[in-house]
Amino acid sequence: MKHKPHLDQRPFLVRPGRRFRLKDHAPDATGEFGGKAAAKQALGEDVGALAAAQELLWADAGRSVIVILQALDAAGKDGTIKHVMSGVNPQGVEVVSFKAPSEEEKRHHFLWRPTRALPGRGRIAIFNRSYYEEVLVVRVHPEWLAGQYIPAELRKHGYRRLWKVRFDRINEFERTLVENGVCVIKFFLNVSKKEQKARFLERLNNPEKHWKFSAADIRERQHWKDYQHAYEEMLAATSTKEAPWYVIPADHKWFARAVVADIIAERIERMKLKFPRPTQEQLDGLDAARAQLESE
Repeated sequence: MKHKPHLDQRPFLVRPGRRFRLKDHAPDATGEFGGKAAAKQALGEDVGALAAAQELLWADAGRSVIVILQALDAAGKDGTIKHVMSGVNPQGVEVVSFKAPSEEEKRHHFLWRPTRALPGRGRIAIFNRSYYEEVLVVRVHPEWLAGQYIPAELRKHGYRRLWKVRFDRINEFERTLVENGVCVIKFFLNVSKKEQKARFLERLNNPEKHWKFSAADIRERQHWKDYQHAYEEMLAATSTKEAPWYVIPADHKWFARAVVADIIAERIERMKLKFPRPTQEQLDGLDAARAQLESE
């Protein structure tokens, strides 16, 4: 069944080759949805569309999908994964969380880690954070690069040249993936500083959510402007025709989830997947199997 998008997705798209400013994208926007009820209905329909698309992706066996979720703390990445992917078969999905690199990973090129996590044909991989941390968190905290092998010429002048080199390598990496049948769908969940504060306080005030809170969240919040700058440069430099970024307003979780589901369903629809057509030999085998069962 053909998927029909529930809303105009163009406002969320980061146009390749253009300057990008986060202040031009309101975190509390709710787009064309009439309200929470309409968004939830759209989410339910898109979850069903994703379930059907996953079956087709597996049957087609020629393509795969990577969904990348980047965001600041408390933007709703985990909840988005839980709700948007609630209808898919878990046997065909891997969720990969990119935390601080291990000692072994530090000895390799920064794209070695995502290369090992690429989905096989017919499968979906969700990167909860991703290799983009290597141009975001370490840009805000360059001291964390000390343990990585980085050529001396890229360490000069406060790593100024390193970021452009990494942006270029990421674009080449994703272009190669797309050329080899991988659909790369990238989301930045854009939460406001005010809403982040409210969510942190909810975690602190609700005993059942204490486990979600980390003192590191407060420390990182002090670098808000640095992260905004790092994200703006990253989004502008790595949103390409092959693998564009979508900036999703995330102050309202119900809206963010509905938009992410709508975009994923539409992007998979664009892949024009088909169920494989059996050969004549296979059809003959089906006829033989049917005859055998009917004769019992």
